[in-house]
Amino acid sequence: MALEINIPEIVKEVTDAFYRYEQALNTNDVATLDELFWKSPHTLRYGIGEQLYGHDQIAAFRSGRDPAAVVARDLLRLWIVTYGRDIGTANCEFRRHGSTRLGRQSHTWMRTPEGWRIVAAHVSFMGDATPMRPTT
Repeated sequence: MALEINIPEIVKEVTDAFYRYEQALNTNDVATLDELFWKSPHTLRYGIGEQLYGHDQIAAFRSGRDPAAVVARDLLRLWIVTYGRDIGTANCEFRRHGSTRLGRQSHTWMRTPEGWRIVAAHVSFMGDATPMRPTT
């Protein structure tokens, strides 16, 4: 049996979960951010300056942030792909308010009994492009 890619209703579910995360991020809703990460020691989040392993480290990072440090941003591009009915990825490009730097974020989402949860995340800022090797 072939794996179905981008089943429309599953894409909608992952997209809705992503936008719920985005709203929580933009308003510094720590409780919702914590809820949306899988409560497991296997969860991973690589941030701008931190590497967090397990839900406990991710939650501690969020709770230790200055509550005034709202990470408001504008989405420039969103790319969601789902794999079957229980796994999806959400990748975006963004610009934080007041900044000219472009950022990027990737999430791997998994359907759990509690709903869609982020199992792995990565956030970084764009740097210089990697040079391409000439093709012959």
